[in-house]
Amino acid sequence: MDDRRGFTYRDAGVDVEAAEDLIGQFRALAAASRRPEVIGDLGGFGALFRFDAKRYRDPVLVSSTDGVGTKLRIAFQMGRHDTVGIDLVAMVVNDLIPQGAEPLFFLDYFATGLLEAGVAEAVVAGINAGCREAGCALIGGETAEMPDSYPPGEYDLAGFAVGAVERDRIPSPAGVTAGDVVLGLPSSGLHSNGYSLVRRVLFEFHKLDPFASVASLGPERLGDLVLTPTRIYCRAVLAAFETGAVRGAAHITGGSFAKKLPRALPAHLAARIDRRAWTPPPIFRFLVEKGVDAEEAWRTFNMGIGMVLIVPRERSDEIVTLLERVGEESVRIGELVPRASPDEPIEWLGQP
Repeated sequence: MDDRRGFTYRDAGVDVEAAEDLIGQFRALAAASRRPEVIGDLGGFGALFRFDAKRYRDPVLVSSTDGVGTKLRIAFQMGRHDTVGIDLVAMVVNDLIPQGAEPLFFLDYFATGLLEAGVAEAVVAGINAGCREAGCALIGGETAEMPDSYPPGEYDLAGFAVGAVERDRIPSPAGVTAGDVVLGLPSSGLHSNGYSLVRRVLFEFHKLDPFASVASLGPERLGDLVLTPTRIYCRAVLAAFETGAVRGAAHITGGSFAKKLPRALPAHLAARIDRRAWTPPPIFRFLVEKGVDAEEAWRTFNMGIGMVLIVPRERSDEIVTLLERVGEESVRIGELVPRASPDEPIEWLGQP
């Protein structure tokens, strides 16, 4: 007996028509972050961007890619999908700006087992909001429906951006000197790293309810608090770079100060960071209270500082004032000193 029948792609779990319908909604969203250099609309085989080299003397393109990580698992649990797109953009563009690069355009990759229009639209709306904040255009991406690859209600996100900078404005560790001041720009909380540890301690070991609030953290639900989106520092940091005073910068993410700040330092200098110069947001203290080793917290989380700038001491007041003028707080958290040991690029003051 011949059991063959007219199978369709939809029978296999892929709804091509639904995905095409979503593109129309994404076009409307992307229009809000459009830049003059963008050619055409979403939906082509490739995204078109007319790079205006006349704006530069000696332009260098800078690219970066990243994802959101296991913070997504809390978004799944909470049924909240409106902030993780902001996280995605933030994690990518915040890696461009320490090079002095202006983000130009962004593309995303959204993969799921079963495409849910409301979820996908919320995620892309967040991506577009992040692009508007960063000043870059959302010019394309990929929405992949892959049955059996993801559990129901789950998805993964990745993205990349391209930026541009004048070649002679790219900061180099060779340009920083002893006595330079380290300015810290506040984070909004956990941002998007360390979530495997956060989930392990709060929701697996202590079995805290993400839908309930914690008295010491305020009235917000715990799950919503840890989903606070990553800050995007583009406008403030690029304004600081425009002064010519920024000698180095670092995005404080995975591995915190110990892994990220040394990228901006020469081998003979260390950053002396005073932990007493700022107060980390309460979520970090709460994690330590719940069992995260204090030193491990400083090795894993941003501890309230999401971006650092290295500037000459004599121009530090100028940069602080500039940052205030563009709506950004900053705090002097340290200075550069001769390195006592090749293996110790960070010298800490104050207890963890």
